[in-house]
Amino acid sequence: MAADQSPLSEVSFLTVAEVAAIMSVSNMDVYRLVHAGHLSAIRVGRSFRIPEKAVHEYLRDHHVSAETN
Repeated sequence: MAADQSPLSEVSFLTVAEVAAIMSVSNMDVYRLVHAGHLSAIRVGRSFRIPEKAVHEYLRDHHVSAETN
């Protein structure tokens, strides 16, 4: 196992609705991010589960700070 990976028993998964609430976006926006490959997810039956770590990484990597002049 790679150093940056946790055992599956320690991975916390979120639903699309939970991710949408965290990010303050619609469920459809989360589905778009998943289908575009910007947010990793696994498929469970007909729904998706997104690792909580993936959400935090996405938000960290796409953070835009306001510049002041």
